[in-house]
Amino acid sequence: MKIILHWALISLSVWIASLVISGITLAPIWVALVVGGCIGLFNIFVRPIIKVLTLPINLLTLGLFSLIINAILFWYLAYFIEGFVVTTFGAAFIGSLFVSVLNWALTKVFRFD
Repeated sequence: MKIILHWALISLSVWIASLVISGITLAPIWVALVVGGCIGLFNIFVRPIIKVLTLPINLLTLGLFSLIINAILFWYLAYFIEGFVVTTFGAAFIGSLFVSVLNWALTKVFRFD
């Protein structure tokens, strides 16, 4: 049940980001569910591997390189998911930061972490 709730919160965060940030668009609303699912799967399977591989850079930048990795993922998803458009890397950076913060806040509000 927790996985479905996390997926719904990530999808809600992506949808709100598309409304707030001008460089991000979602064509039909259900695309937010696809993007949320892809971000969730990435966080489960690929993120631990990338964290280990980029550990030296993360240590040098005090963890700020993780923000760049999140933005690259957000931008990368736009190339593969039809209906999800991120125009610039700046929009991807702001969007990924917005989605992360909003998802964290919603998780704390609903208290299921």
